[in-house]
Amino acid sequence: MDKQRVVFTNGCFDLFHVGHLRFLTQARKFGDSLIVGLNSDESIRKIKGKNRPIITQEHRAEILAGLRVVNCVIIFDEESPLTLIKEIKPDILVKGEDWKEEDIIGLNFMKSINGKVFRIPLVPFVSTSEILDRIKTY
Repeated sequence: MDKQRVVFTNGCFDLFHVGHLRFLTQARKFGDSLIVGLNSDESIRKIKGKNRPIITQEHRAEILAGLRVVNCVIIFDEESPLTLIKEIKPDILVKGEDWKEEDIIGLNFMKSINGKVFRIPLVPFVSTSEILDRIKTY
């Protein structure tokens, strides 16, 4: 039997939107299973400030786990997913094109295990921050 290719990505996935759905759908196409590392509420507050996340980690995890393209959701407390990436040792790491390749957390580790890293185009003008900005002006 052929080895199953494990794909890993991570993020906040706050205020789940079509950009998230398309990203995860594309990510899953790179392998046989998709593991999503989900930033905990605490880690999001450290990264994005005290007013985020909007949706709790439990609810965000439930939404992600309910998608047919997602095989596993793991909530992590660190600001960086590097420890989780090293534990999982995925075959493929996927991030959005908004990440410069050299800034992708886990890039060097993936190279050290002969893994692949792919960047996926984002849906233009669709992001949680942009949605929140529109809500503020509504």
